[in-house]
Amino acid sequence: MNLDPLDQRFQVERIADPTFFAENRLPAHSDHRWFPDAAEAAAGVSSFEQSLNGLWKFHYAKNPAATVAGFEAPGFDCSGWDDIPVPAHIQLQGYDRPQYTNVQYPWDGLEAVEPGEVPTRFNPVGSYVRTFALDRPLGDGERVSVAFHGAESAVAVWLNGTWIGYGADSFTPSEFDLTDALVGGENKLAAQVFKWSAGSWIEDQDFYRFSGLFRDVVLYRRPSVHAEDLRVRCAVSDDLGEAVVSVRVSLAGQGSVRARIDGVGELVEGDGEWSVRLRSPRLWSPEDPYLYDLVVEVFDESGALVEHIPQAVGVRRFGIEDGVLKLNGRRVVFNGVNRHEFGLQGRVMSREQTEADLRIMKAANINAVRTSHYPNNSFFYELCDRYGLLVVDEMNLESHGSWDRHRRGDGPAADVVPGDRPEWRDVLLDRARSLVERDKNHACVVMWSCGNESFGGSNILAVADWFRSVDDRPVHYEGVHWDPRYPQTSDVVSQMYTPAAEVERYLATHRDKPFVLCEYAHAMGNSFGAVDAYVDLAYRDPLFQGGFIWDFADQAIRLVDRHGREFFGYGGDCGEAPHDYEFSGNGILFADHTPTPKLPEVAYLYQPFRITICRDGIEVENRFLSTGSAGFEGVATLRREGVVLRAERVQVDVAPGASGRVGLPFALPEEPGEYTVDVEFRLREATPYAPAGHVVASEQAVFAAQPLVSAEPMVELVETTRLVSTGSTSDEGASRRPELIEGIHNVGVRGPHFRALFSRLHGGLTSYRYGLTPHGGRELLRSVPQPNFWHAPTSNERGWRMPFRDAQWLVASRYPGLRPDVAAPEVAVHDDAVEVRYRYVLPTQPASECDVAYRVSGDGRVEVTVAVRPGEGLPDMPEFGMLFATDADLHRLRWYGEGPHECYVDRRGSARLGVWDGDVRTQLPAYLRPQESGSHTGVRWAEVTDERGAGLRFDCPGGMEFSALPWTPFEVENALHPHELPPIERTVLRPALMRRGLGGDDSWGAETLPEYRLPVGQELVFRFGFQGLR
Repeated sequence: MNLDPLDQRFQVERIADPTFFAENRLPAHSDHRWFPDAAEAAAGVSSFEQSLNGLWKFHYAKNPAATVAGFEAPGFDCSGWDDIPVPAHIQLQGYDRPQYTNVQYPWDGLEAVEPGEVPTRFNPVGSYVRTFALDRPLGDGERVSVAFHGAESAVAVWLNGTWIGYGADSFTPSEFDLTDALVGGENKLAAQVFKWSAGSWIEDQDFYRFSGLFRDVVLYRRPSVHAEDLRVRCAVSDDLGEAVVSVRVSLAGQGSVRARIDGVGELVEGDGEWSVRLRSPRLWSPEDPYLYDLVVEVFDESGALVEHIPQAVGVRRFGIEDGVLKLNGRRVVFNGVNRHEFGLQGRVMSREQTEADLRIMKAANINAVRTSHYPNNSFFYELCDRYGLLVVDEMNLESHGSWDRHRRGDGPAADVVPGDRPEWRDVLLDRARSLVERDKNHACVVMWSCGNESFGGSNILAVADWFRSVDDRPVHYEGVHWDPRYPQTSDVVSQMYTPAAEVERYLATHRDKPFVLCEYAHAMGNSFGAVDAYVDLAYRDPLFQGGFIWDFADQAIRLVDRHGREFFGYGGDCGEAPHDYEFSGNGILFADHTPTPKLPEVAYLYQPFRITICRDGIEVENRFLSTGSAGFEGVATLRREGVVLRAERVQVDVAPGASGRVGLPFALPEEPGEYTVDVEFRLREATPYAPAGHVVASEQAVFAAQPLVSAEPMVELVETTRLVSTGSTSDEGASRRPELIEGIHNVGVRGPHFRALFSRLHGGLTSYRYGLTPHGGRELLRSVPQPNFWHAPTSNERGWRMPFRDAQWLVASRYPGLRPDVAAPEVAVHDDAVEVRYRYVLPTQPASECDVAYRVSGDGRVEVTVAVRPGEGLPDMPEFGMLFATDADLHRLRWYGEGPHECYVDRRGSARLGVWDGDVRTQLPAYLRPQESGSHTGVRWAEVTDERGAGLRFDCPGGMEFSALPWTPFEVENALHPHELPPIERTVLRPALMRRGLGGDDSWGAETLPEYRLPVGQELVFRFGFQGLR
């Protein structure tokens, strides 16, 4: 680099120029590491690298005008400045504040700026200073560079007061040659990082807006002869029997190169590259991510070794063949997830944290990742190579806010950035080059993505054409769905959040390209319902090749409230504006990267074996590409109400892509009862991501040796107008009739061990005591049980304005009134029971009616029948059941139903019928914003007890939904964060005929599918029982 003193001034106003994105930045190159010899390579620590991570001196300014002039000069004293760690976001170190926005530009409404311009009043600038001395003097011909692997959004660099250069791509390296500005001894490296630059208009991703040096800063020493770039290619024959591995080395300086693959042999030079032919190659895939060890050695003119370069090579063939995406000749389905590079330190992610994420993915049967929406740290790709994950590598481009302006009708398509605007073309091509050159040698990368949600236009087409000109991987871009002028931009049809049924309709008439959902199953809060429809379609229609769940982990900031309580904050919690609230919480993992209850459903839907269990056998469909089922341990287990009766190994040998059948290894019992058969395929040996015994695939079937009791909530249509649950009848647990006491204001019912009190004044059951004592027995009710039609809205429900549409059911749940024309209560005496009935009118428009009948047996069991007759034209209810409140000491939960995690009618594939234990206090998952969650389907019975085992038992042999939480739906709804839930004062029980399914096609308008909603316009009846436990 020739440093002209006349060009050593940085012109800060140029950060607002879209054409100014790099100055003196070194060309992008492969991410290979170089070592002086094999011993250092084996140790993994290169003496050619010197980390500058650690504490830097730091000055914060709210805009460029407030920065300190001349701070980069060698004589400027920065010793009084603050210290800041690198890597880190300045917003998590006490400067500025984190800001979460989705579509909105973070300055929108605060400063009037046009595309390419930057705010001037508030545009934080971090000035960094670090001194260093080289760990040894430079040798002859050696050069030194500094690489800022992540600087958001732009970085200007000086060394010893000399202007070095500028880079403006937050997510790929900005590397600069320092050699000519180095001095002996201590050197002063200075950098300014601008929160917003012109490039920020195309970095409008759905994420927290940070700034600073958030990835490693490294000094690289280049010997006089240096391999500046490696390009590895693999060509696999049609029959997969041979492969040619070739490497092209861009050499700086005069020298020579040798290359070999360990266990294979030397590569032969020809036409400027080195190559070798592999016979019967072991092909890389997610099932077998085998990597060959390529070693490139660089020698100087004297023949001395100067660089030893290890390069892992995955030999595989990926592309569009026969009209579909294929890996090694087999059609592939993306069981994928989108992943923001985000953890507890924001986008500062360590290798260890990233590896932990990938282990979770592999254990959950995820085989593909989309790097939404920017290139990740280099070690991410290295780990994906090793663990076996297919990567759609996405360029750093999103201009959603600009596009949204056009979508809203506020501007013409010609104004969309980058669109067809010539000033944006070069920066897009530069970002494409930075992506490809760094990541090109990773087998995991199977598609290049032009970016995200940036409409279309000739500039993005130019990016796609450039991708294809330098590499043979398919090109992906979803934006052509919205701007179809250049359909050739994308080699695949890519859409977002298209319902499965619409995908199927589209493919009925469009058969020209493979179809991929680059985002689907928006997993915001308690979501991920009915995703099986997408997965099933991927195995029915060869053109639909799966998709990528949105997304992997909640983006949230760990905060402390005014009372010293820690919590995870979302948009607005840091005092920022504008913001987009909790729309950042879409993960199948929580913000601390622990699993949400959605993750087991992901693992179930993505499992490689589809299992069907019948009375006479087990059918297995093997969805692997190259792995037979015999490589796994098959186990079948017979249980009755959670008790293991038999467990036997199952020998199943089904080839990849085929189906097979074997018999059950045991006979089903003939004794009356309900039995479950579970079939699991387990790892025989430990893998890098899971221990031996890890369950790769599983299924359950329920059988009865009597008239079948379904695992589904058992309902039947009665005269086509009433939906009735078939709970237990009064014949079950029959006993002698209890005593009836007709009082002035109360109706009492008592037996040897209980007493119940029904109020004429307060409209319901006001007391239920079981286990009589000298003091009258323990009261098990804290309030009058109420018919309930409401739950705290889920994120998806809020997205389609459920509270507005369904608010009448909220009012009906809170404020039912007794019918004035009917005695309250009505009392009937039967041979074996006393029945007490209340008739309510519900404050809906038009009015609805609800009856609650309590049939009390002499043993204290109460059979409850709830019937509701909705007013004409009312929408479907969020749920239908009852709400009980009991003492908070009853926190031990045990149930025979589906579990162990929460489950709902459209998200229960991974749930298993069994006997489960839990604690009421931990049943509400910690979604970023509290909402309906923690319920269970298919519950035959449930018990809530105190530490001594006393409490309540609920039952519904046909299966009900059951929730046991410390809070009412109304308290849950009122809390904006989990830590804002009130102190625990009661246990709230909600047996229900059904709760509305979760949905999740998207979180801004898609309602739950009709088959997972309660019927409308008909009478619904729910029958269950409860009894005290002593």
